[in-house]
Amino acid sequence: MILTIEDLSFESSELTQLYPAAIVKTGFKDETTQVSLEWLEVESKGKVELVGYAIFVHLGKDIQHSFPYPNKEALDQAIGAIAKQLKS
Repeated sequence: MILTIEDLSFESSELTQLYPAAIVKTGFKDETTQVSLEWLEVESKGKVELVGYAIFVHLGKDIQHSFPYPNKEALDQAIGAIAKQLKS
């Protein structure tokens, strides 16, 4: 099955990880890191500075693609598009 995210297509059998995450500042210069959406909503309580959202795709251990989104609504739309592909 071919899965398309934005303008890239992937063979689903080659995916090792596919997940959404929030991107937050670490507090060290301009460094950022990924946190789970659940952690952001439940635990962060204003403790971190949100930069944006992204969907991450890992192919094996060395190849990673990220698809950034400016807000949660855009991320949710992208997740819906992926879910629709996986259902068909």
